[in-house]
Amino acid sequence: LQQRRGIRLSAPAAIQVTVRDALNQALDEELERDERVFLLGEEVAQYDGAYKISRGLWKKYGDKRVIDTPISEMGFTGIAVGAAMAGLRPVCEFMTFNFSMQAIDQVINSAAKTCYMSAGAIAVPIVFRGPNGASAGVAAQHSQCFAAWYGHCPGLKVVSPWSSEDAKGLLKASIRDDNPVVMLENELLYGVPFEMSEQAQSKDFIVPIGKAKIERQGTHVTLVSHSRPVGHCLEAAAVLAKEGVECEVINLRTIRPMDIETVEASVVKTNHLVTVEGGWPQFGVGAEICARIMEGSAFNYLDAPAVRVTGADVPMPYAKILEDNCIPQVKDIIFAVKKTLNI
Repeated sequence: LQQRRGIRLSAPAAIQVTVRDALNQALDEELERDERVFLLGEEVAQYDGAYKISRGLWKKYGDKRVIDTPISEMGFTGIAVGAAMAGLRPVCEFMTFNFSMQAIDQVINSAAKTCYMSAGAIAVPIVFRGPNGASAGVAAQHSQCFAAWYGHCPGLKVVSPWSSEDAKGLLKASIRDDNPVVMLENELLYGVPFEMSEQAQSKDFIVPIGKAKIERQGTHVTLVSHSRPVGHCLEAAAVLAKEGVECEVINLRTIRPMDIETVEASVVKTNHLVTVEGGWPQFGVGAEICARIMEGSAFNYLDAPAVRVTGADVPMPYAKILEDNCIPQVKDIIFAVKKTLNI
């Protein structure tokens, strides 16, 4: 009626939402939407989650939908995989993906391979989620990136969000997917606020699995990254822009299936490629991107060899100064860009 009278109604503006709250929203909306969805893991219920991702969900949905488990990844992951085979849609939280090593037999041999081995008769709609990669001051046994490990395995989908929109949209898409999905979050991003658009505030908002996003347009070099290093790439791009170098920054969002078409199209435009990741260099995500580019038609457009920026090839030290030197920093990305551009 107001619009008919010529009164302009302002649309809801974008708001600032932390990654933690975006994940909480996604879980809340999907638990409400589908009664087959349930969350299980260590401290997810009465304690509201080790990182407060599941805050308020136990009080709202009760013991059958939000389940505290013993400290036994092999046990509760097996329960979750069996529940998925029986028709439920579990969200299985690891307090850190380093602890998923306790359950990797369930993730790979049970979840990833069952659809194929049953000739499609048994689907395993399950999400394995939790923090991945280095946090701060937690040393070698809590700082590993498993993107390359899980991205290696057919039968899994692997997603790795950066922003709040990534986190919400990818988690909702993962819960609705009929395949097992590994969602690799980052603990250091949980408290970081990002702008969330009006569209992303909708209960129907999802981020398609397998589709990368160009976070910044550029013409001189392509930067490809996932998770927290995407932010480092944008910072490096802002610094380089002051020197006349325009970087195109691609947020992969999905590790498997990888959106290599978006990367190829960017390389055709910029003629240079730098990959950035927090994981180790050998057999890493960057190595896979470089191989795909070399094997495809975009290779003919490269004016210089592709360069990888990775974590150091060592177990993560505890000391902060050593830790900082083991994780890609903005200065490392700037150095790599100048190297590939020969400036």
